[in-house]
Amino acid sequence: MKLSDRITAATMHATARWTVRYGEVLRFAGSDLPRPRPIRVPTRHGRVRVHVYLPLSEPVPGAAHVHFHGGAFLMRYPFMDDWWCRYLAATTRVPVLNVDFRAAPYVTYPVAHHQCHDVAAWAAADGGDLRLDRDRISVGGFSSGGNLAASVSLQARDGGRWLPALQVLGIPVLDFHDEHGYDEPGMITPELRRLVRRVYFPDPASRLEPLASPLLAQNLSGLPPAVVLTAERDVLRHDGRRYTARLREAGVPVRHDETPGTDHYFLTENPVRARTTMAMVAESISAAVS
Repeated sequence: MKLSDRITAATMHATARWTVRYGEVLRFAGSDLPRPRPIRVPTRHGRVRVHVYLPLSEPVPGAAHVHFHGGAFLMRYPFMDDWWCRYLAATTRVPVLNVDFRAAPYVTYPVAHHQCHDVAAWAAADGGDLRLDRDRISVGGFSSGGNLAASVSLQARDGGRWLPALQVLGIPVLDFHDEHGYDEPGMITPELRRLVRRVYFPDPASRLEPLASPLLAQNLSGLPPAVVLTAERDVLRHDGRRYTARLREAGVPVRHDETPGTDHYFLTENPVRARTTMAMVAESISAAVS
């Protein structure tokens, strides 16, 4: 890893809590929830901190949604999605587990992917004092978090012990091998994508693995139902659209929603439409885990 790459990634890692503000206009519900309860969950790469958001009213028995934040595998700041976790907990009455997985440049693939899977599998095993039901666990995330949710679903299917009830893939990046079509202007620049590849996926061969690039998986059958969110001007829309088509071809139920006229921060860019999109996702989670 070049020293300049490491310095850039370390700066992004350390400053995310002050630089990421994209969801502040989307606090439509859940602001009255208490502070999330931190717990530590064992994984194959050490214990991981998880922030548990609990609804004010009686939670849906046995259910939980496991959320993976974005940040290009470089920003370790789960509270960038505090607004989303609060919204889901308040509107679905489902506890939300916001995972503080490790990020580059301090780890490389597959550490974050393994940690996210292991936290979701722990929840499916019973979630300790949360007393969860393996059939009532959904997963989801935005951007790189969408990649993690898709990867967790593949890992769960291939492990054969449990399967998420739903995977929510928000503006997901799903292919780190094929760069064709990603040089167009937009919020996700070619420079950022190359930095992620060099820092979190330094071994070019790793970018071909389905758990890193779910679009490259030969077989998508048997995966959980999906909600795929894309944005019309986001360069990552290609990944979401292609994955939607492949899931449908494999017989997996998919609901695909694309926000017109927006780039990567699609919900913030159109907060009026965001209410409908967010409500649809919440309803999908509620239906899947009930």
